[in-house]
Amino acid sequence: MTMIEALNGAIDALSAAVFTKLSLFGTPIEAIVIWLAVPMLLATLLLRFINITGLGLAFRVLRTGQDKAEDGDVSQFAALSTALAGTIGLGNIAGVAIALTSGGPGAIFWMFVIGWFAMALKMAEVTLGLKYRAIDADGHVRGGPMYTLKHGLAARGQPRIGLVLGGIYAFFALFGAIPLVQVNQSYAQVAAVTGFTSGWGYGIVMAVLVAAVVFGSAPWLGRVASRLTPFKVAVYMIGVLAILILKADAVPAALAAIWHGAWSGDAALGGAVGSFVVGMRRAVFSSEAGVGSAVIAHSLAKTDEPVSEGLVALLEPFFGTVIVCSLGGLAMVVAGTWDDGLQGIAVTSAAFASVADWFPVVLAAAVFLFGYSTLCAWGFYGLQAWGYLFGRSGVATWSYRIGYVAILPIGAVLDLGRVIDLVDSAFFLMAIPNIVAFYLFAPELRRDVVDYLRRDRARRAA
Repeated sequence: MTMIEALNGAIDALSAAVFTKLSLFGTPIEAIVIWLAVPMLLATLLLRFINITGLGLAFRVLRTGQDKAEDGDVSQFAALSTALAGTIGLGNIAGVAIALTSGGPGAIFWMFVIGWFAMALKMAEVTLGLKYRAIDADGHVRGGPMYTLKHGLAARGQPRIGLVLGGIYAFFALFGAIPLVQVNQSYAQVAAVTGFTSGWGYGIVMAVLVAAVVFGSAPWLGRVASRLTPFKVAVYMIGVLAILILKADAVPAALAAIWHGAWSGDAALGGAVGSFVVGMRRAVFSSEAGVGSAVIAHSLAKTDEPVSEGLVALLEPFFGTVIVCSLGGLAMVVAGTWDDGLQGIAVTSAAFASVADWFPVVLAAAVFLFGYSTLCAWGFYGLQAWGYLFGRSGVATWSYRIGYVAILPIGAVLDLGRVIDLVDSAFFLMAIPNIVAFYLFAPELRRDVVDYLRRDRARRAA
């Protein structure tokens, strides 16, 4: 048995164990989808629809910043850029295509809706992450759901339970921090455009480039992300807007197909549930709300106000899922390539090619940038989880970095379906302890947010 065959078997076993299914209206639905959907709704209600009412305040906080705070390693904009580098990746390109081919146009509607609810949950987990982050003797900060659980429960007199739950999250995060989708789908598009046929070769080149950032410091990652993230989104959105503008006459029919697809299907209500499940899975991969990964990046922010960074984090699903995914999905429905028997990034590439034969080259550039920046960000996330479990000695840190970079080439040669199953399984396992933290600390979260908003209104009135 080859290494790839063994890995495929392990992935099949993991995905079968994770995706326990219930039956709703005759349609299989993963229990983990309910596990994530419920806290998104509860966070929205708990925080009084902050995903709508707080949007303007979030932009104001991001614009003004609080960089004079003593604690933190990077600015709030750099923290958001680092988190977006990990969040806005190929899940926003290939993930949307996968949602379309699996759940039809209606899945795009559910991604849009779920993106709005994800904003409240993302704010909640980041606010808690900032509140319970750790500050080293040298002034550097460490954060993430593992520290939320560890320090939050320690403050309640349950340090051992917090330490164990934090360790469980960190362990699952090590698997989630292997974003093989980024290598797999960026190689697929680059190979389609250039004719390059060596998956191992592409994976090695990508690994070397990622190493240049992963082996650096958190501030270095923040500088790279703050420059690369806006550029990569701009490149992709140019292509998407070109499709929508040049095929504007097809937009009304595409919107109608998305709307009707969200509420109907081969099995009526069962079809709608199926469309929701697909949209939920891909929206989680796109926004990472409930997974807790972006909390690690936001914890680096220079601010003494946890809620203010929570507001900044609220913008992640807004940009990544509500805007980028929705417009990208609409463009693919307009182009009509989602129903041509293609898979993954090939659906998006065909949509770009419907504008001009050379246009997939633009997509290849965007895909490479999306994949590269996400791999850099997740390398940092995994390092923080590794440090929580095994310490931050030089040997421990370098062993993780070398292992992370070394495993990336495998993503280029794995089957797309198994790569998706692996990433989804890891993400949803990470969501279990992270959502437990949300439920445990929900009352104090609400008090902190209400207090911050009251003080903000007083400052503006003065």
